[in-house]
Amino acid sequence: MAQQQGREGFTLEYPQHLAYFDKYVDAQRAVDYLSDQRFPVENTMIVGSDLKQVERVTGRLTWGRVAGYGAATGAWLGLLLGLIVGIFAEPGRWLAVVLSAILIGLVFGVIWGLIGYAFTHGRRDFTSVSQVVASRYELLVEHKFLADGQRVLSGLIHPATQQQPQHAADVARPGGQGHQDLSQGQDPSQGQDPSQGQPPSQPSPTQPPSTQPPSAPPGA
Repeated sequence: MAQQQGREGFTLEYPQHLAYFDKYVDAQRAVDYLSDQRFPVENTMIVGSDLKQVERVTGRLTWGRVAGYGAATGAWLGLLLGLIVGIFAEPGRWLAVVLSAILIGLVFGVIWGLIGYAFTHGRRDFTSVSQVVASRYELLVEHKFLADGQRVLSGLIHPATQQQPQHAADVARPGGQGHQDLSQGQDPSQGQDPSQGQPPSQPSPTQPPSTQPPSAPPGA
């Protein structure tokens, strides 16, 4: 019963996809942004998919390092036990009890570490740390808050870009301003001074004088 109640706390009634993220920190930042915008984040969920185990090798393991790690671990354990037992020690013997516990823990840690390393038979001569991580993180939201979530989150994932000024867009468009004028049915030569850009008018050629003889008078 308790296990079923725990699972219900990790589910939504009708979850809908809101965004994908490659890193958990990005998904966390998105939820934090929604919270800052007064969005009901209790209706969201971060789900990691494609789980994989990553092991980071930190160094080579030798007998000396095994003894050192065992000594350090045993010394800390001996110090803890020495402080507890020292409370009930006789007056003036508290320091001796603590030091004795540290020494016993150190020796015990070295012996225990060497025995454990001997049982590996050299099959794992390195130290490492491992962690289970997800390849992708999905942000889910309750279906009735999907539209509001997309609207709010668009300011973070897809920030609004400034539009190009109209005159700059006209210049960048192929054809420039002249192309726009022609598309509107206007003559680019309109509005120009008639005296500029027009070829000079050529004078009409003069007619040569008539060479025909004068007509004879009647009755000649």
